[in-house]
Amino acid sequence: MARFANLRRIASLDPVADHEEIMRISAGLEFPWDYQKSLELALFRTYCVPTISGLLDRTGEFERRPQKRYDDTAILMAELVEHGYDSARGREALRVVNRQHGRYDISNDDMLYVLSTFIYDPIEWISQYGWRPLTHVERQAAFHFYRAVGARMGIRDIPADYVEFRDFKAAYEAAHFVYAPSNGRIGQYTLDLFCSWYPSLARPVVSRAVIAMLDPLMVRAFGFTAPPSWVGRLGRRALRLRAFVVRRMPVRKTLKLTSTPNRTYPDYPRGYRPADLGAISSTAR
Repeated sequence: MARFANLRRIASLDPVADHEEIMRISAGLEFPWDYQKSLELALFRTYCVPTISGLLDRTGEFERRPQKRYDDTAILMAELVEHGYDSARGREALRVVNRQHGRYDISNDDMLYVLSTFIYDPIEWISQYGWRPLTHVERQAAFHFYRAVGARMGIRDIPADYVEFRDFKAAYEAAHFVYAPSNGRIGQYTLDLFCSWYPSLARPVVSRAVIAMLDPLMVRAFGFTAPPSWVGRLGRRALRLRAFVVRRMPVRKTLKLTSTPNRTYPDYPRGYRPADLGAISSTAR
């Protein structure tokens, strides 16, 4: 069937040797919307760690320019997936990331944890809400892709095994997801950003819907009030209905990565280089 043409291409590739191409197809053609939404929540998730939220809180960037920070991060990650981390644009994007992170005292474990969310949160999201499940090849390719990115960011002690890294992520969350005032502030700024993308009348509903999609550990770590359980059930049903519809749509043939419109750089990628972006400048002072 034509709908599964990309999947057949993925099945013919090796998840270690061809992980960049697999990621490009999976994130850019098969699941662009799912990757975008799951990575939004993955970044949101990292703010449940007080050492991470505390660093972010001290810059004031989330209070002043949350949309710009979101766009810079999203574009840089999209550059790596679309062009490859060792391409000219990929190396330039990594230099921006490393330069900005290098200005601050960020622990290796926190960097390692954030890296893990880029692998496993999209996998978990797509397993629940994707129009088809990710294959073993796609899951392994995501692991090898971000492991290579992490190595180029100077992150140490990245597990060499998929399950080992997943277990590290779970253990880190169990140990470090605790409430702190900085969690609450950064969480609220991010929630307000998500709500700002919708008409003002819809924002209270969006806020409750987003919180309903968070797991109980996150809700407690942010200090949010959980909405009624039916809100989460309704949201999950809506996402599964979307997956039902997407499964019946024609196969995507044009990459939707750096071409996705954003609010900070409306003409991107025309006329831009990764080095032109403000890029993850909001870690801390």
